[in-house]
Amino acid sequence: MACAIKGYSVVITMPKKMSLEKEALLRALGAQVIRTPDEEPWDSPRSHIGVACRLQREIEYGIILDQYRNVNNPLAHEYTTGPEIIASVVSTPSTLDAFIAGAGTGGTITGVSRALKKTHNADCIVVGVDPIGSILAVPNSLNVSGEGNPYVVEGIGYDFIPDVLSRDEANVNHWVKTSDEDAFKAVQGLMRKEGLLVGGSSGSALSGALAWLKTEQGQKVAGTEGLNVVVLLPDGIRNYMSKEWFLKNAFQTEHSDLATRISGILAQEEIPPVQQANL
Repeated sequence: MACAIKGYSVVITMPKKMSLEKEALLRALGAQVIRTPDEEPWDSPRSHIGVACRLQREIEYGIILDQYRNVNNPLAHEYTTGPEIIASVVSTPSTLDAFIAGAGTGGTITGVSRALKKTHNADCIVVGVDPIGSILAVPNSLNVSGEGNPYVVEGIGYDFIPDVLSRDEANVNHWVKTSDEDAFKAVQGLMRKEGLLVGGSSGSALSGALAWLKTEQGQKVAGTEGLNVVVLLPDGIRNYMSKEWFLKNAFQTEHSDLATRISGILAQEEIPPVQQANL
């Protein structure tokens, strides 16, 4: 959007698993979009990172903002996202006691954690959520099961450790691994029970939060009246409406008393017009 306004040419490289909606929106704004194989490791010349680096070397005046190493990534969240969350909490007579979010580049969870611990509550517990198949979680033993396996959820998890992600326990105190199945089940619950139209990474964050709240430390937070837990839902459903998991959630049929009643009503013979008028 910024580049469209300022007249900059934009090239976006992204894996094939990323949704069609993301590509269509970028192209509508004038970007060049190059898809790369999902299975390529991050350091392969054919990965989205490798292709971007090659294009940057060969296109005059090309630059890469590099969300994986750019210190302004976590700083943006330390100075904006974090204070926004804090302002919402302090408007009530309480503090934020636990913050739970997914980790992609790590900029969000790192920056928000620093804001919370420096300026709001040094004892705030920060929990990182990492999909099974990724290697971001600490300790590394959490990543052994399923390491390298593909996962459908977009926007979180990597097969390398981004420089901007702080894995220091002082910043991210605990980690939870989540599955696609749990993530998409949580998305369905958020939609049908809360009216929140969110994507897969939001489902990962919620399912991770629920899993952590069942751990020994999580139960202490869950069982203490007055403590506040914030779960960051970072995406909306717009980018995922063509994905198989969303269509399954949207169109799968579930038994309900209302559905049974509707079927019964529609199965009845039409009422003759005269009889209908007398009802």
